[in-house]
Amino acid sequence: MRNLVLDLFAGPGGWSHPLRVLGVRDIGLEWDEWACRTRAAAGLLTIRTDVAAYPVWPFAGRTHGFIASPPCQAYSMAGKRLGLLDKPLVHQTVADLAAGRDTREKLLAACRDQRSLLAAEPMRYLHALNSVGEPEWIAMEEVPDVLPLWKQYAAILRSWGFSVWCGILNSADFGVPQTRKRAILLASRVRTAEPPTPTHARQAEPESLFGPGRKRWVSMAEALGWGATDRPVPTVCAGGGPGGGAEPFPSGARKALADARDRGAWAPRADGVVLRSRMKGSDWAARQGTRENRSADAPVWTSTAEAHRWSWSLRSNNQANATVRSIDEPAGTLFFGHRANECTWVAAPSPGKLGGDESTAPEPIRITAAEAGILQTFPADYPWQGTKGQQFSQIGNAVPPRLAGHLLAPHLGVVFNAEQFTLAA
Repeated sequence: MRNLVLDLFAGPGGWSHPLRVLGVRDIGLEWDEWACRTRAAAGLLTIRTDVAAYPVWPFAGRTHGFIASPPCQAYSMAGKRLGLLDKPLVHQTVADLAAGRDTREKLLAACRDQRSLLAAEPMRYLHALNSVGEPEWIAMEEVPDVLPLWKQYAAILRSWGFSVWCGILNSADFGVPQTRKRAILLASRVRTAEPPTPTHARQAEPESLFGPGRKRWVSMAEALGWGATDRPVPTVCAGGGPGGGAEPFPSGARKALADARDRGAWAPRADGVVLRSRMKGSDWAARQGTRENRSADAPVWTSTAEAHRWSWSLRSNNQANATVRSIDEPAGTLFFGHRANECTWVAAPSPGKLGGDESTAPEPIRITAAEAGILQTFPADYPWQGTKGQQFSQIGNAVPPRLAGHLLAPHLGVVFNAEQFTLAA
């Protein structure tokens, strides 16, 4: 393959999916078994390997674009952040690799987190590729705390003749229904490297003499296809949950569908739609299919008076300082790992509505992988593989495809088209 795009730490396809949408295919290097299975199910080219052990020579003379999103667990707020203590060692490794000295084994022995040096691996590839005048462009992404390392990369790349930009971008500014901030590095040999122009803002901005207007940040409700605020969140039905995803019954109790029916919490309808009671003695609310696939004579969403008493929010975990966002806002940064089962939809009495109080609120409902994937801007039908925990881990570690599309389009010489990146089914 000539003019290939090499994608290190490729994950489930956060970069690969938008590349394919934009008309380009990459080769992803990834170690995680379930991320590789997801990529295979999605039809993405993958080499399952340890990025730190794989040789660079097979790509020399063939690499047009270079992408890297090193694992962020060593630096993430969701982890122990031992990578912050290893930063001097990572900077030293990058400097040594840029000079052609491989000191990884020695420096790795001194690291507190064995994953810390993975953030230096892109430099091993870039040094080897630069010797043959490659790649033409580079895009890298990590958590905000890695920005000082990206600045070190930038200085080295400039000395090699690249134009480079690095900084922090908020995913919500580019149509992602999530205020996920990331440290980004963009570099090019043939054009001025600069960040994409934001398309969205916290509040909508009209067009002016200084440029086009910006839309309001995309809310979770809009992304998931829940529509206006008169459409309450989680209802289970035969056709899938909101946005066409899997039904959002709490995963810990998913085995108990029959038990729930026995308790009177569930009731089948003659046409096969399963209805879930929001609270004891309440009316039923149901939905069949999605707006796009619902037939003309199919029953429409039934919004009950009881459901209107509640407003729904997404709580990132069950810690005291957890981020809680209304469905009318973007989500906070989604991260999972050992907290996968703690990210829940929670209900509170709707302002101005009578009859609702905290003691009678519906129970929290755990987010599904399909919903989480949509909030990362993966397609609703993306073929996630593995257990729920493995799927959540892939989603939380991925770059949002819509953000990646904005970053990649200028390097590919194409115009980013938001219509190509649909969210809900």
